[in-house]
Amino acid sequence: MTVNMTKGQAISLQKKDGGSLTAVRMGLGWQAAPRRGLFGSRTREVDLDASAVLFADKQPVDVVFFRHLVSDDGSIRHTGDNLVGGVGQGGDDEAILVDLARIPVHIDQIVFTVNSFTGQTFQEVQNAFCRLVDETNGQELARYTLAGGGAYTAQIMAKVHRSGPGWTMTALGTPANGRTFQDLMPSILPHL
Repeated sequence: MTVNMTKGQAISLQKKDGGSLTAVRMGLGWQAAPRRGLFGSRTREVDLDASAVLFADKQPVDVVFFRHLVSDDGSIRHTGDNLVGGVGQGGDDEAILVDLARIPVHIDQIVFTVNSFTGQTFQEVQNAFCRLVDETNGQELARYTLAGGGAYTAQIMAKVHRSGPGWTMTALGTPANGRTFQDLMPSILPHL
């Protein structure tokens, strides 16, 4: 059963049977919003990029994104860059696979961001979401849908952080501006 998350909401990544999830997928999907023009409505392709920034004690130690597809320790993997969105028609356009069991013990938070590499704003995006899927059985666990577009070029979407022996996901949904994850670091830090 999927939890439709709201901004600031946190969910435990413990299974109902008391076990812990071992592998999850953070999926990102979006479509270009139609724009009215002189000759009717049309869409312009939008290139959004998903990134995962790994933190140890509030210090960034690694990142997974379209130019660095696998974390240095191999526990997190980006499935590849999608330049236009909407390919999945509601499915994931980009995904980041996280092997929770293999994440080194010093990594305590993973922050997921989305940015428009081409600088287009979220006013040009519709039906954008991020979702967490149990990679062992394909079950969607949580979904965070972006409500309305704005004059910003990025979102700090969610974070997965250690909580006792397990992990917790928190929906952040914070608008930001930047074309790359590096540009977003000042906006990420207050969420750690």
